[in-house]
Amino acid sequence: MVVLVPSEVEGEDVPLEIEDDGSEVTKVEVGVPWATGLHQVDNPAFDRDGHLYVTYSGPRGQEAPVSVFRVAIPGAREPFVSGIVNATSLVFGPDGHLYISSRFDGAVYRVADDGTHVQVAAELGVACGVAFDADGWMYVGDRSGTIFRVRDGAVKPFATLPASVAAFHLAMSPWGELFVSAPTLGTYDHIYRIGGNGEVRTLPQVMGRPQGLAFSPDGLLHVADALAGAGGLYRFRDLDDEPELIVSGNALVGVAFGPSGELAVATNDTAYRFGPRRA
Repeated sequence: MVVLVPSEVEGEDVPLEIEDDGSEVTKVEVGVPWATGLHQVDNPAFDRDGHLYVTYSGPRGQEAPVSVFRVAIPGAREPFVSGIVNATSLVFGPDGHLYISSRFDGAVYRVADDGTHVQVAAELGVACGVAFDADGWMYVGDRSGTIFRVRDGAVKPFATLPASVAAFHLAMSPWGELFVSAPTLGTYDHIYRIGGNGEVRTLPQVMGRPQGLAFSPDGLLHVADALAGAGGLYRFRDLDDEPELIVSGNALVGVAFGPSGELAVATNDTAYRFGPRRA
């Protein structure tokens, strides 16, 4: 069922009723637009204080005036990072700093609290997804087909996957497996799971166009699937079972969880925020 939501409606416990069919009123939550005017190509990111970070990635090879915005309250985005061409993927590292990949430079940058940045890894191909494991190793996806493992600027191939037409999106699981989505030109795509030794497996389920993925505070995998007409955010309660749709919305590219369990999902141009997720 498709429901047209008026632009002024947002928040929790919005009543939904189908007239004259005898059904009870259903309560739904409508996401709050948190930032607009973006060019988001992967997950947004929350810091420890609940601020949301979003990108303006821009066309390939063109430097936008602002690479990354910080958002504390709805609609009040503030410039945070400039000077990174095609800022692509965001993640906070174990040191508490924001790390940003550039698909143009083939590099990853570490950002200081004042928004200045320094390059920490290079020669990463078409660098996109970034993740860290519990031991501080950084993983970077080159959408041409390689997952790199990085430490102190030293870059080594870690795993090989089929190339993606869009990006490699990465998320590290609580138990130390790296999960990757990589949209192709195929009708459906798998989610990859990579063990500590670089062994690649896939989840048994197929998805339409899986993009951003993240683990919630309770350790469950969430995937933004941008399949036309059936897109949304899916939750895996069991990695061997079919996922459940928990947020409906087309063209989603990213997902992130905040320190209090709040949820953000993003299309290319807008980030929406929901309250702490309930089981």
